[in-house]
Amino acid sequence: MADYKAPLRDMSFLLNEVFDVASQWQKMPRLAETADAETAEAILEEAGKISATLLDPINRSGDEEGCRWEDGQVFTPAGFKEAYATFIEGGWCGLGGNPELGGMGMPKVVGAQVEEMIQSANISFGLYPMLTAGACLALDAHGTDELREKYLPTLYSGVWSGSMCLTEPHSGTDLGIIRTKAVPQADGSYAVTGTKIFITGGEHDLSENIIHLVLAKLPDAPAGPKGISLFLVPKILVNEDGSLGERNAVSCGSIEHKMGIKGSATCVMNFDGAQGWLVGELNKGLACMFTMMNYERLGVGVQGLAAAERSYQNAVEYALDRIQGRAATGPVQSDKAADPIIVHPDVRRMLMTMRALNEGARAFSTYVAGYLDAAKFSEDEADKQRAESLVALLTPVAKAFLTDRGLECTVYGQQIFGGHGYIREWGQEQLVRDVRIAQIYEGTNGIQALDLMGRKVAANNGRFYELFAGEVADFIEANRDDAGLQGFVEPLAAALERLSDATEYVLTAVKNDPNAVGAASVDYLDLFGYTAYAFMWAKMAKVSLAAVEGDTSGFYDAKLKTARFYFSRLLPKTVSLLESVKSGSEDMMSLAAEQF
Repeated sequence: MADYKAPLRDMSFLLNEVFDVASQWQKMPRLAETADAETAEAILEEAGKISATLLDPINRSGDEEGCRWEDGQVFTPAGFKEAYATFIEGGWCGLGGNPELGGMGMPKVVGAQVEEMIQSANISFGLYPMLTAGACLALDAHGTDELREKYLPTLYSGVWSGSMCLTEPHSGTDLGIIRTKAVPQADGSYAVTGTKIFITGGEHDLSENIIHLVLAKLPDAPAGPKGISLFLVPKILVNEDGSLGERNAVSCGSIEHKMGIKGSATCVMNFDGAQGWLVGELNKGLACMFTMMNYERLGVGVQGLAAAERSYQNAVEYALDRIQGRAATGPVQSDKAADPIIVHPDVRRMLMTMRALNEGARAFSTYVAGYLDAAKFSEDEADKQRAESLVALLTPVAKAFLTDRGLECTVYGQQIFGGHGYIREWGQEQLVRDVRIAQIYEGTNGIQALDLMGRKVAANNGRFYELFAGEVADFIEANRDDAGLQGFVEPLAAALERLSDATEYVLTAVKNDPNAVGAASVDYLDLFGYTAYAFMWAKMAKVSLAAVEGDTSGFYDAKLKTARFYFSRLLPKTVSLLESVKSGSEDMMSLAAEQF
């Protein structure tokens, strides 16, 4: 496997040239106090180093060894504990945390780049701090001052870690039917009882304590999702002075044996009257969880990008070295028995597809992260509300489209290796296994598509969609007369028209067909994703056209060539996707259940 190289140049291009994020931070006083271009660059450079030198070397060994469960204790693979100690020394667990309580206060646009590098190097390791960050977000937004001050500083330091306990054996997507109970106690705490499954980092040996955020219902709670509350349940109880006390009634019953991410402990967690404290309001637990859900879902999308980027780097190195056959135009390496496989059009097709999708994904995830920052930090109410609406619309696209394409790109990389991609030695098969879960957890991609089409488009009659479409249309109008951009603006306009056509079709169809949303949703999300990437590529092309002359590095020239490939070879998929959306639900639903 190739040594991982962080794509710092591309990240800098996006942050500083395409989105000019530093100027946006200056409009948000809380970010202006903590974030600037120089600090962001230093953070990214250091994150690239630790990803390559600390996390990458234990990736394959972690996969081969996996986690181990013994009598309720979970042991991570060799090297993980030592790497985690070094990781938290650098303050990485508190990167996006509240600076008033020990966090660094960095914006999500920086955090997303750091997450990509960590996950490219070692997805299993990266899940531990990712879950802690999610727990911190929910606790900071909804916890009492007492809870925040007691727990957040040590969570940000990484000395303690966090987990999110949602799923139960009978309750995955439909959280309204959870059975975990929380019974009020005389001292104001709650006794939490129930079993949770698929809990990432629910038990491990990396941190001194694990702070679980647990969804549960009071005995008299309303039925369904309106009766869910959120509770903070520490593995080890914390004394008033912050020291660790007795073990809480929380235990790990087992860990899962999985297809991939084997260095990440996926636990069955049992709560047997464990002492917990309410986070947020009673029966408003889902609202508390959704505070962090948009961040977590973007983070999972970034996992898809991260695996795809690693697959691309491996495949490029292999394609330049592996010799098989001759170029169609004649020998390229006459002194050797064959030419490197990068000369063959089909290998180029796969490499260019990976490159175009990865760079589009990095731009799109940065774009969405920017709106997450605006929704959280903007003090202009109109800007804040617009950002919140766009985050709601774009998050399911970021989660599902990036992870679907992530699997696609890891398979392309494996294919370029041929038979060598199927064996363990080269590491490509691990990437395929590791990234597969990203399409499933944090809400399966089918659920993301339903969320996009049903809740974020149809439920408000396209109001959120019009915000995005209007932004794209403004870009098209502003650049319509730029001769150099015609090859990008015109096909972008056509793709946007197709997406708007699909939107209008479903908004009309749903009035008479209850299955219209479900039948269209996955194809609609893909149509949205390819169009959104086209918008990103047009923005990147605009910057690159202005900078390519005189550039000796070849960076902008490569960017423009990749953009042209995206528009000529990948964006046309939107034509067939529109036809699929408009085919309706009748043929999909016509087969009787007993005929399957």
